Amino acid sequence: MTSRVRFSSASLVILVAASSLFAQSSPRDLAKQLDTAFSGLATADTPGFAVLVKKDNRVVFEKGYGVRDLRTKTAIDARTNFRLASFSKQFTAMAIMLLVREGQLRYDQTLAQVFPEFPAYGKTITVRNLLNHTGGLPDYEDLMDALEKTKGPIWSPEKQIPDAEVLQLLEKESQGKFAPGTKWEYSNSGYVVLGLIVAKVSGKPFGEFLRERIFVPLKMDHTLVFEKGKNEVINRAFGHSKKENAFLETDQSSTSATQGDGGIYSNLQDLSRWDDALRDHTLLSEREFALAITPAKLPPGADSKLAEDVPKSLRGHASAYGFGWFLNLQDPHPLMWHYGDTMGFKTAIFRYVRDNVTVIVVCNRSDIDQGALGLKAAQVVLPSR
Repeated sequence: MTSRVRFSSASLVILVAASSLFAQSSPRDLAKQLDTAFSGLATADTPGFAVLVKKDNRVVFEKGYGVRDLRTKTAIDARTNFRLASFSKQFTAMAIMLLVREGQLRYDQTLAQVFPEFPAYGKTITVRNLLNHTGGLPDYEDLMDALEKTKGPIWSPEKQIPDAEVLQLLEKESQGKFAPGTKWEYSNSGYVVLGLIVAKVSGKPFGEFLRERIFVPLKMDHTLVFEKGKNEVINRAFGHSKKENAFLETDQSSTSATQGDGGIYSNLQDLSRWDDALRDHTLLSEREFALAITPAKLPPGADSKLAEDVPKSLRGHASAYGFGWFLNLQDPHPLMWHYGDTMGFKTAIFRYVRDNVTVIVVCNRSDIDQGALGLKAAQVVLPSR
């Protein structure tokens, strides 16, 4: 969504040097060494980040750095709520999977079957296509830009585009970007539509469905789908971007109100509960959830674009995509992961399923490479290859 700014070379040197020390250290020194590696990246006067590291179902590191905002300068901790951005997609996918399990929806159901008014090109786009980014829907941000070029400014941080208007933009188009199932291309449009499908099929607003079916059962008490003017994010971190040597609050954009593609706020404590539920198969059985970590099937030679659509630090870990998860299952340390990247926020979750290691990174500043930070943290606790 926003431009991806990397760690400085000096910061990466610190992390690489620290990781070489970790391999020689005893487990009891783990937290201290991680803290040493991360503490130089934010100060008590700058926005920052929070990191959670789990190994064998136990939290081995959990700490915040920097402040939630530059007005109050309240310190970031494990209860600070960050906008998850595209990290949210795994929750949208889970909501769809719950509806499928209950027989209210089918993976082969088409967009036009759910929304009869949708134009003809929706007759071949299935729910499965939307989940694994093979549907070929037009990019709604491109459609916004095109409309504003002819009609002038329409949306802004104060007048944000809601999901219903995204659907209207898609319904005005006569065709998709490619035939469904023939390519892979990351689609925020697809996940906005999935959120709308959850609402229509369940008869409940998307945020209410997630609260009732995911957040409350898992005791994720401070996680919510944010709706400006309708609910409130407690302990809220505000997003920031660095311009020259100063940080500016850049918390909201014209697309910050969309839900299924990135509208969730959460914190390390709640996300640890989410990780527990995934490990323990609390919401779906292992067999039911297996589809979420099954790579999307593409025709031979199809352009996947996977490497183009993730931060540079993560490109070697994006070999496939399931339902709301990037996958790298052939690695010696099989990995399911996702990242979020929007104005002022960067987030990531890494779940090394065979090693029982999880790393979660949430940032409220745009100049930190959440992928590099998370991967370095994972190196500390992953066994040697």
